[in-house]
Amino acid sequence: MAITHLHQLSDPAAAKRLVVKVGSALLVGANGEPRLDWLDGLVSEVAALQAAGQQVVLVSSGAIALGAARMGLPKGGRGSLADAQAAASVGQIALSGLWSRLLEQHGLGAAQMLVTLGDLEDRRRYLNASSTLARLLAAGFVPVVNENDSVATEEIRFGDNDRLAARVAQAAGADAVLLLSDVDGLYDRNPSDPAAVLLDRVDGVTDEIRAMADGGSSSGLGSGGMISKLQAAEIAERAGIALAIINGTRDRPIRTALDAGRGTLFLAQRRDAGRKAWLGGRIDLRGALIVDTGCGKALAKGSSLLAAGIIAVEGDFVRGDVVSITGADGRILAQGLAEYSAAECRAISGLRENAQAGKLGYAPRPAVIHRDHMVLL
Repeated sequence: MAITHLHQLSDPAAAKRLVVKVGSALLVGANGEPRLDWLDGLVSEVAALQAAGQQVVLVSSGAIALGAARMGLPKGGRGSLADAQAAASVGQIALSGLWSRLLEQHGLGAAQMLVTLGDLEDRRRYLNASSTLARLLAAGFVPVVNENDSVATEEIRFGDNDRLAARVAQAAGADAVLLLSDVDGLYDRNPSDPAAVLLDRVDGVTDEIRAMADGGSSSGLGSGGMISKLQAAEIAERAGIALAIINGTRDRPIRTALDAGRGTLFLAQRRDAGRKAWLGGRIDLRGALIVDTGCGKALAKGSSLLAAGIIAVEGDFVRGDVVSITGADGRILAQGLAEYSAAECRAISGLRENAQAGKLGYAPRPAVIHRDHMVLL
């Protein structure tokens, strides 16, 4: 059953598996302590969803904020990478214990999963995470997932739990993602504008939708995290997963928003097969292949990427890395697994197959990126 309305997120027939993302600002108060009353209300909602037949995965921020308060670190623990990693180490124990106690009070078992960007970008590790989530959910436990900030660096990390939630939803085979935010959803302009309109449904993230969250646009929401939420929606929609943004600041926020039908629901656009869904959600891209207009049109019709259509190569990648395919106008058309290194791509770019062997020193492969290892965006 396709999810087309917000209230369906609490319907087991439409959303058997639901990923709920909770941000630091909702979980931790200004004093660095957990907001226990609010959390207890949220957990009671999770228990109700589970009792009704749904399976819930929690993606929870808050480790750095909790740890920084306990360590007395300035700037909320984000003054330096070392501070953030240390705060995460201290705070993660507190965070996992907090969720475990709260869920246990409602008769639910908690399971902790700490992941890094690499755990979900590497295909083998992604499948391991998927298997673990499936087993935990089948056993009736509530997985509590967070990025492992104690070892993550600025260069190799999600950086936000919105995109992490979308990737976890893919790995878990979830039907929907629910992002608890400090706003009701996506507005067509800055919510402080009396003329601002809350979008109740988005049928595909387009350039027009992205502009509503751009830091340079009238919305002014870019620095507040709406951009990452749209990126999460794009990951989800390509994998056949609905994603909703609701206001999490209220008591029992899920029931409050769903009963009122207030929030923004991003409709699933397609359901790529497992490997292609994983490719479409990849964040850590190692380079880009710039292609001409004719090549772009051929890709849209289902063709593989051939060297003859490449006009430029960016980055330093090796065979098997995921790269983007970009049109001459700068628009990203697709991404996929490169069959050649960046140096080899530069050597054969613009050449037809019969001219490639002399540059490579060996017989060329059928394609630079085969259509079976590519996903259109």
